[in-house]
Amino acid sequence: MRVRDLLAPGAPRLRLLAAEEELDRQVSGVMTTDLHDPGRYLHGGELVLTGMLWRSSPADSERFVRTLAAGGAVALAAGEAEVGPVPEDLVEACRRHRMPLLAVPDDIAFGTVTEFVGRQVSADRAADLAALVDRHRMLVSAAGGGGLDAVLDLLGGDLDLDCWVLTPTGAVIAGPVDRLPAEDRDQLVRAHLAAQRQRRRPPHRARLAAGAYSLLPAPADPQAPSPLADWVLAVAGDVTEWTAKRQQLAENLARLVAAERHRRDEGRRLRRRLADEVLALLRRDADPAEISRTLYASSAMAARYEGPEAGARPADDSWLVLSAEGAGLAEGVVRAVLEEALGGGADRALVAGDGTGAVVVTPATDGPLSAEALRELLAPLEAGLGSEGRITLGVSAPAREAVGLRGALEEARHARRIAAARVGRVRVAGPEELASHVLLLAAVPDEVRRAFRSRLLDTVIAYDLEHQADLVRTLETFLRSDGSWTRCAAQLHVHVNTLRYRIGRIEELTGRDLSRLEDRVDFYLALELA
Repeated sequence: MRVRDLLAPGAPRLRLLAAEEELDRQVSGVMTTDLHDPGRYLHGGELVLTGMLWRSSPADSERFVRTLAAGGAVALAAGEAEVGPVPEDLVEACRRHRMPLLAVPDDIAFGTVTEFVGRQVSADRAADLAALVDRHRMLVSAAGGGGLDAVLDLLGGDLDLDCWVLTPTGAVIAGPVDRLPAEDRDQLVRAHLAAQRQRRRPPHRARLAAGAYSLLPAPADPQAPSPLADWVLAVAGDVTEWTAKRQQLAENLARLVAAERHRRDEGRRLRRRLADEVLALLRRDADPAEISRTLYASSAMAARYEGPEAGARPADDSWLVLSAEGAGLAEGVVRAVLEEALGGGADRALVAGDGTGAVVVTPATDGPLSAEALRELLAPLEAGLGSEGRITLGVSAPAREAVGLRGALEEARHARRIAAARVGRVRVAGPEELASHVLLLAAVPDEVRRAFRSRLLDTVIAYDLEHQADLVRTLETFLRSDGSWTRCAAQLHVHVNTLRYRIGRIEELTGRDLSRLEDRVDFYLALELA
């Protein structure tokens, strides 16, 4: 169809405001957007529907229309339901760029315009499966996550095509949750992350007990994708065996998912600013009342308070703090990972950027967030971390109101240092470990730790390697037995005299006396460091 068909009898009651000379342009589809910069999602030939929510000043109109023209859009239809009549600066911008501009009255739904365009497109294109996604593009742009569910429901009902949108930790953004068990989701996201880390070209394929699946990345930023934080589209079946039309459907759907992720991230900007403000307040040890006001604003936003209720005190008065650090990862990745993992439906966690790491302040009333639960939640990410990649987290105990948050932040940082001393690609420690000697060890510089361990154990280890004397295991067992000769000998299955000989040899090699408490403590700490 052509743009002029939108003004013909039987079409929705649109008003032409600019570029009458360009009405013979061919319309190939519809895109609904309120993004400030939708250029990356334009493929050419689109009628762009917008509610003008991107406009905050006249200068925005010029930038928006220039982006549409550069992306190949053929016309712009501006809805008057949200912000009123089309402003003159938008009309002028469309005239300058020869972009046909149509006004959509407040009683005409964007869905009506979209369906009209769909009916007018040629029969061949209407029959094309890829056009099915194009016709429902407005659902994603206008309704957020609900729009994705609507598109996936349509594909499942009309085409018997099951699809899911997953986070890298296996949470379901959209799709039939009951038809993809948690263990299958875990395997799928691990397969996707491993393939992305190996730079294999998508779609990635995974075979589970239930059958084959195809995995397509849906990056929020196609120019700088970050697999550890981006969504993944999982499609039942092997896309590589499909017809070209069905393959195009999957690719278009992945682009829709990426556009929705970008739209959702745009909505998180204010919340990110609040999170960064809370972190700045904590760092300068600000007045708890000032911190409390910012926390209140975040709770009110998450709960979507309206009118006078917005002044009510939020229910959350107990908070957890997480301190996270990434190694071998780009700046901002850890923050995005934790936003996806901890955001949930209400998006209540405040996640502040901290260089290559992040600091999280989240209501304790949302449920317990133990170190073990957090490590299990993030475990699938291990598949996407290379040999040098690490995510290290520390969790505080609940802090009562804002006055306790500064201490909770320090506690979380100490716990993170404990976690850093461990092995693994995702390492987590909680507040229950802060009363241990491990806290003291974590605070000691690495070179001091290595020197201390070396002075006490290197000669013993070397003797074991040369004589297979089993002295290190004997020392460990002796200390665990609280220096009891009989219990230690029984555990080692040796005679007490043999044990006495081995302990004597350790004392000769190290110059220490294992009958002294101080030397026993030193050996114990050295073994912990080993």
